[in-house]
Amino acid sequence: MSASEKKRTSASAASGDRRTGLLEPLKVVGGIVLLVALSWEIIAGDHLRFSRTYLVIQLIVCILFLYDFFVRWSTSRHKGRFFLTHLPFFLISIPYLNIIDWCDIALSRDWAMLIGIMPLLRAFVAMGIIVKWLVSGRFRRFFAAYLFTVVVFTYISALVFYDYEVLVNPKLHGFGNALWWAWMNVTTVGAEIFPVTAIGKVVCILLPSLGMMFFPIFTTYVLDKYTHKNEEAA
Repeated sequence: MSASEKKRTSASAASGDRRTGLLEPLKVVGGIVLLVALSWEIIAGDHLRFSRTYLVIQLIVCILFLYDFFVRWSTSRHKGRFFLTHLPFFLISIPYLNIIDWCDIALSRDWAMLIGIMPLLRAFVAMGIIVKWLVSGRFRRFFAAYLFTVVVFTYISALVFYDYEVLVNPKLHGFGNALWWAWMNVTTVGAEIFPVTAIGKVVCILLPSLGMMFFPIFTTYVLDKYTHKNEEAA
């Protein structure tokens, strides 16, 4: 490779790094906007169809995620390997709901919700930037990162549970009940609201599983802090 080609390559890589750096905060903002929009859609919606406003917001955020993917792909030195390893991120960034809406395909709310939360999974990955900042350094930052993950996952689980169960579960009265149910399950205490849909039952299994992984880390964190205090006192 000649000196001019190396210079063009390095200049292209630097330009790609700058664009990637600018996209990082935009992805976080997009993820937060998508989460807020989905929250409003589920809590205030009719649980039968997605509103036009939400579809527009999801399309914009998905385009942002897809643009980020193609920018990273174009600046990668090993494009084939990058595409294969990041293919799941690409697939969950596609605005499937908008494509279905454009094709006038009739889809039940249950299936639409399953498809609709896929970009939210990509948004959750984008919010991982916050987690990366939290985990840099000490164990307490790792604990904070894990706590962040538990809080966001529990909240999303409450949203999904509420949307699937509110019309068919007589014991579920309002989103507050769904949020209380989610936290009771993640703490492995349990609640007197029992799921009646298949998705609700799956979420009911996932939440205690996450909680059982969380509490050993919490115990380790407390012991670590207590040990350090004793060492300083000695």
